[in-house]
Amino acid sequence: MAGSVNKVIVVGNLGADPELRDLPSGQKVANLRVATGEQWTDRNTNEKRERTEWHTVSVFAPNAVRYAESYLKKGDKVYIEGRLQTRKWQDQSGADRYSTEIVINAIGGQLSGLSSRSGGSQPPYPGPGPGVGDDPPIGLDDDVIPF
Repeated sequence: MAGSVNKVIVVGNLGADPELRDLPSGQKVANLRVATGEQWTDRNTNEKRERTEWHTVSVFAPNAVRYAESYLKKGDKVYIEGRLQTRKWQDQSGADRYSTEIVINAIGGQLSGLSSRSGGSQPPYPGPGPGVGDDPPIGLDDDVIPF
């Protein structure tokens, strides 16, 4: 469908250390559980209320997986940029189930730690690299680009 956008940005806290696994293809994947919250005051009772939403994040971008493995821990504040994806699966009784998660791929995805720890701060994940969704480097004009 032309003209549609599937992009999600979440800033929240890790509920657990990143879970790493290897796919049969040998590719590494990091799974994250990220909590976001909102607070408000109930108009009727004047009580402070709070709600937490949990997000499942699957990281496929190799640099982002290494970053999660090396620098992220439970409780860290993270910036997530990815796309929503819903998967269909069957539970043990054979009933169809659906899971919606945020997917971070090498193109269009980003994962950055926003927390600083004693002993230093986390370096930001550098992104997918030059040429992927970026403007050309400064000093490079369109006449030089071969496509």
